[in-house]
Amino acid sequence: MKTVALVGTFDSKGVEYAYVKKIIENLGLKTFTVHMGVFEPLFTPDVSNAEVALAAGVDIKDIVAKKDRGWATEVLSKGMEIIIPKLYKEGKFDGILAFGGTGGTSIATPGMRALPIGVPKLMVSTVASGNTQQYVGTSDLVMMPSVVDVSGINSLSTKIFTNAAFAIAGMVSFENNTVVEKKPLIAATMFGVTTPCINFAREYMEARGYEVLVFHATGTGGRSMEDLISSGFFEGVLDITTTEWADEIIGGVLNAGPNRLNAAAQNNVPQVVSVGALDMCNFGAYDSVPAKFAGRTLYKHNPSVTLMRTTPEENVLIGKKIAEKLNAAHAYTTLMLPLKGVSMIDAEGQAFYSKEADEALFNELRKDVDKKIVKFEEYNLHINDKEFAEKAAQNLIDLMNAKAAANKK
Repeated sequence: MKTVALVGTFDSKGVEYAYVKKIIENLGLKTFTVHMGVFEPLFTPDVSNAEVALAAGVDIKDIVAKKDRGWATEVLSKGMEIIIPKLYKEGKFDGILAFGGTGGTSIATPGMRALPIGVPKLMVSTVASGNTQQYVGTSDLVMMPSVVDVSGINSLSTKIFTNAAFAIAGMVSFENNTVVEKKPLIAATMFGVTTPCINFAREYMEARGYEVLVFHATGTGGRSMEDLISSGFFEGVLDITTTEWADEIIGGVLNAGPNRLNAAAQNNVPQVVSVGALDMCNFGAYDSVPAKFAGRTLYKHNPSVTLMRTTPEENVLIGKKIAEKLNAAHAYTTLMLPLKGVSMIDAEGQAFYSKEADEALFNELRKDVDKKIVKFEEYNLHINDKEFAEKAAQNLIDLMNAKAAANKK
C-alpha cells in the first residue's frame, strides 16, 4: 500500500492535518506523520518534533525554553533537511505533502527539496503565488496556493485541502510503466535565441545513441543543471548557452549564481562550452529596467522580458570570469567561439549585432583561457549554424570517448 508523508506543525495546525489525514486514508492510502512544530501536537505523530530537532543536534526542550521563533525555524528546517531523505531511504513513504504559511513552508521545504527528483512532493502554502525560488530551489517540488491561510476548516479551505489530498494521492497511486531505453545522458543549455543550435546538436547526438536533456538558461535552469552534474547524472555537458553569466555580472534577473560552470570542471565531466546569448542581459517588463541603464540598447523580447545588449566593457568582465571557470577544469574541456554571432539577434542586420562587443568578449577569452587545459576553437560561423552545432556535438563525443579510453588504461 502506498504511503503519503504528512509533515507539518501539528501543534498549531493539528485540526487541519487530521482532516487531510482522514481524506488520504479514506482513499485507501497509508499516512506517515512528521511533527515539525515546537510544542505538543494535537495527535501522536510517527516522528516527533524531538526527533526532528535532534537530527539538527538540538534538544527540543531548548527550543521551547528559548522562545526564539527565528532560531526555532532555522533548527527545525535543518532537521527536516536531514531526516526526511533518511526516512524516504528507509521506505517510510512514497510521496510527501505539507501545508503552511511562511514559517511552515520554510521548515518543510528543505526536507522536500532534499528528496530525489521524481518523488511526489506537494507544498500547499500561503506564499505559493509569489516568488517561490527560495522554497523550490532546483527541485521538482510542486507548490499550490492555499488562497486563505491554513487556519481552520471552512467552506473554502476544505476544497483546497481536499484537492491537495487528491493530488498527492494521484501522484503516488498512478505509475507510468513506459520503459525508456537507458542511454548516456547529456546536459545542454538553451535560450530562445540559441534554440536552432541546440536542436541541431540534440538531433546529431540522439542519432548516435545519446539522450540529451535541455536546460533553459534562465538562472534556475543553470542551477538545476549544475546540481545534477554534481550528482553524477551526466556523461557530458554541451554548455552552449552561458548567458546567465551576463546577468550575474551586470545585474540581470536570470543569473544562476557564482557557481555556474563549476560542476563539470570539479567533477571531471567532459564539457563543450560556448558563448551563447552573452550579447544580452535580462530584465522583466520594459518599465522594470533599472534607471541606471537609460540610453542602453534594449529589445522587447515579449511583454514580460526585456533584453539589454551587453557592452564591450561588460563582455571583457564576462570573458574573464568564463576563462577563470574553464581554467579550473582538469581536462576534457573545449571552448568554441562562433565569430559571426552569439545569438539569433546578434547577426548582421539584427537588433543586437555588434562586432565590437563580440570581439571584446572573444579577445578576452583568447587572452585568458589556458590553452594547456582548454581546447580552444574558433569558427567563422554563427552559433545557430547547423555546422557549428554539429561540430560542438562531435567535439563532446570525442571528449567523452577520450575520457573512456583513459579510464580503461
